Amino acid sequence: MSPLSPRLALVLLSLAPLGACALRAEPDAPAPAAVATAPALTLEDCIARALQKNFDLQAETLNTDNAKEALTVQKADYVPVFTVVGTRSGNDSYRTGVETDGSSLRGGVSQKIPTGATVTLGTGLDRSSNNPLVTSPNPAYLGDLSVSIKQPLLKSAGTLANLAAIKRAKLGVARAELDYKSQVLVVIRDVEAAYYQLHFAREQLAARQQSLSLAEQLHREAKIRNEVKVNTDLDVLSAEVGVANNRRSVLLAEQVVRNAEDVLLNLIGQFEFGAPVGPVVFADYVEEAPPVDVVYQRALERQPGYLAAQKAVQQYDLDTATAKNARRPTLDLGAAYGWNTYEDRSHDAIHSLSSNRGNDWQVDLTLSMPWGLKAENARYRTALNTLAQAKSRLRQQEQSILVQVRAAVLAVATGIESVKIAAQATELSRRQYEMEKARFDAGVSTAYRVLESQTDLEKARVSEVESRVNLRVAVADLQQIEGSSLARFKVAVQ
Repeated sequence: MSPLSPRLALVLLSLAPLGACALRAEPDAPAPAAVATAPALTLEDCIARALQKNFDLQAETLNTDNAKEALTVQKADYVPVFTVVGTRSGNDSYRTGVETDGSSLRGGVSQKIPTGATVTLGTGLDRSSNNPLVTSPNPAYLGDLSVSIKQPLLKSAGTLANLAAIKRAKLGVARAELDYKSQVLVVIRDVEAAYYQLHFAREQLAARQQSLSLAEQLHREAKIRNEVKVNTDLDVLSAEVGVANNRRSVLLAEQVVRNAEDVLLNLIGQFEFGAPVGPVVFADYVEEAPPVDVVYQRALERQPGYLAAQKAVQQYDLDTATAKNARRPTLDLGAAYGWNTYEDRSHDAIHSLSSNRGNDWQVDLTLSMPWGLKAENARYRTALNTLAQAKSRLRQQEQSILVQVRAAVLAVATGIESVKIAAQATELSRRQYEMEKARFDAGVSTAYRVLESQTDLEKARVSEVESRVNLRVAVADLQQIEGSSLARFKVAVQ
């Protein structure tokens, strides 16, 4: 074996420390990205904070409150209504010279009942006086007590027509609650995606920092080689450009990390962008992709948006029944019975109602009907069309859910395979690195080739992390569609 030339020996001796440094760099994991000192932030913590502070959820809560207030308004039609009327009057007849004056105080309470009838209980005391004396006694007091009822017999008759507004308002409350639940699922999915993307951004930054460190090492090696005239100035310039490009990549990766932190903080807080975000970690998805038919059935049973659409169909069904009832003529039956007294003192007029009293009664039947019922028939046909539209949209939504389920299940299945392939690629890059290192140790390779293979290994690891993140996001999308995120994170929607 021929002896080494003095120049080559000098180069090897100069590169020995750098080669040791390069080979001591542990390739099993990228250097961790620099994060603010803070306790680990779990995904469950993020979701809990989002449910308390997310602006979209707070706004959706107000919609639910308004729906409940609308129900209270509809129920108000069936609360008692109290009425008190006081009247003072007078008359001076020029021809007869008779002057009269009087006063009246009347009160009552009316109550609507679910059949459509209105029951009224009323009482009153009237006072009248005359000059000159026309009637006796003077002044005279008339007391009365009456009860009356007015019941529709055709239009607006029965509990179906009269309670439809309350039932519709109750369905409105249920829809608002389902809309809130749907928004909760959206927030959970968005928080999950933001959490996973932050993890990826930090892992990518760690890889870029590792690549920068290796580029700087290579630059130092090129300069030493150039000093002993082993390589050219072009090699040094190439190494400098490599350092500059890696520094730019680190700056861009740091920007991506900061943006990812802001996206997460925007979802889980209110103007808390200065708060440090601790380490984020998550477990790998180890299950298989679920069957499409199982997920589709779950979605039809749990997805709030679909259940809200069903409630809308029920509301339009009530509107159709109400419009059908409104096509009938108005036929109202009224009945009233009362007691009255006529005394010269107000006290006697009131108390004599229980003993010395007269009575009066009345029964009436009122019929009214617009000619041809054109408006009523038009409203009924409109209600039928609206109901048919709602049912058609519900069927369309079922098909849309099926498409979403098929795409989500396929994304999960693809993600599972992608993670496996990425892991294999990482293992291949690891073996290539170890082989290049062994070649370097044997003196048949260069440090540049070793650093290049390690860079490839870091890229493979980043790709594997990205695959894991994409799989987790696909699972989050699937669980949002089937509405299982609430059970997964033990969220009880009030």
